[in-house]
Amino acid sequence: MSAAALAMGGADRARALPLSTVAGFVLVIAGWELLAQTVLAGSYALAPPSAIVARIVEDHALYGRALGVTLRAAALGFLFGNLAAIALAAFVSILPRTERVVQGIALVVFCLPLVATGPILRVLFGPGTGPQVTLAALGVYYTTFIPLVVGLRAVPAGWLDLVASYGRGRLSAFLHVRARASVPYLVAGLQIAAPAAFLGAMVGEFTGADQGMGVLSIQTMRSLDVDGTWALATIATAVAIAGYLLVGAVGQLLAPGAPPLLLSAARANERDPVRRTLSALGVFVLTTAIVLLAWQCVMDVFGLNRFFAKRPLDVLAYLVTGPEAAAHRAVLFSALGETLVVTIPGYLAGLALGAVIAAVFQLLPLAARVATPIAIALRSIPIVATAPLIVLGFGRGLAGMLVIVAVMNFFPTLVACSQGLRQTPGQVVDFFSVFATGRVRMLFLARLPVMLPAFFAAARMAVPSAVLAATVAEWLATGTGIGNLMALTASTSNYNMLWSCVVVLTIVSVGGYLLVGAAERWVLTRFAPEQVSS
Repeated sequence: MSAAALAMGGADRARALPLSTVAGFVLVIAGWELLAQTVLAGSYALAPPSAIVARIVEDHALYGRALGVTLRAAALGFLFGNLAAIALAAFVSILPRTERVVQGIALVVFCLPLVATGPILRVLFGPGTGPQVTLAALGVYYTTFIPLVVGLRAVPAGWLDLVASYGRGRLSAFLHVRARASVPYLVAGLQIAAPAAFLGAMVGEFTGADQGMGVLSIQTMRSLDVDGTWALATIATAVAIAGYLLVGAVGQLLAPGAPPLLLSAARANERDPVRRTLSALGVFVLTTAIVLLAWQCVMDVFGLNRFFAKRPLDVLAYLVTGPEAAAHRAVLFSALGETLVVTIPGYLAGLALGAVIAAVFQLLPLAARVATPIAIALRSIPIVATAPLIVLGFGRGLAGMLVIVAVMNFFPTLVACSQGLRQTPGQVVDFFSVFATGRVRMLFLARLPVMLPAFFAAARMAVPSAVLAATVAEWLATGTGIGNLMALTASTSNYNMLWSCVVVLTIVSVGGYLLVGAAERWVLTRFAPEQVSS
């Protein structure tokens, strides 16, 4: 075959991707319009694209002002949260002995329930955008911190030996080797953080703000304004996607190509299980002590009123040692049970669906090319925008809650698993090809074991996201569970119960995260032992 023919073939393939993507997008929009205008007309569940565009054009001034407010808070939170992530990652890279404790503290802060933290921040900050900026920062820093730590470690030992041979220390190795090697990982984390910052800012607006996209979302949902709700969701999605793509474009200029591995698997550096258990217990005790001490010190140093700024002992008395502690626990744990009943199945369904669809895309590349842009779009939709829509479509009961939690976790899992499936070494693929192994058999024998670390990384990160999705839905729409309890206690200034909800939900999220990590080590030890070897 001539070079010209090869070039023409390459050009045809290059055109096939955008054409298939555009065709898929057009089909989705056409089907959406047809469904909304016929089967679901008047159902208060789905607005046609034509009506959404008309509403955006009609109320563009109102939406523009609200979007500007939310964008400013999201941008500040994105900046502060990522600066904190970079500082923490640099700290643990220079002082590696601190890594496990710092990661433990970072995890606790990441697992703070945004919906419950918002009202407390509203009281602490007073009027203004302080809660929105803080929640946006809390929503992004961990998603940048984890891949950046991986990137700072992903350096060939020979490079570090070369720096050491010139008599340079850890700081020089960090500046000249680790920092440069970590740029692709930093960009990957920032891409994930961009939509998360917008989500955090909108959640902050639920807690008493007087303007912004979150405020408009509550108003349209309560008035059953379907067109307005879909219009806000469309704008929020467009902004989140724009942030995702903008960070990716800047990242391509700074570090062309994707990092070889976004999130590494858990590593068992100590083979002795007793030593490993004792070490983990020591880290847990130290982390808990630091978190409680910091909590107490922040409240005391700033002289915050105990009426709304509760200390650790206040929560302990309210739930454990006080005369009415049993009654308080009964109310809180009853609400928590209602939340977990829908959160756990929705979480598992989202993970399973994301992994299965990623495997299907691996077997059917054309379907992946058509659906991937849609998946990225849906992945970027803030849950505060989708929750009202799902409640309108599926109701306020169990079905609606399950769908909300599953949707929150499905798309991040799909993206992570798709990336993990692509990490299969070329030599392995070639080996199976020599024996004419089919795609399905190669998927199960070669690609799925390689995908496991990415799947569990997504599963760990999805635990706080599932709790957030459930509590947001309960806060906004369903009137059940611990999310509704937090909304009621915030409105009645019952800060003892509100702080107790924060503590319990944080413990649940951290516990779920650690449980998934334990399952990850058990599975990888048996099915991908090279992933956990020291």
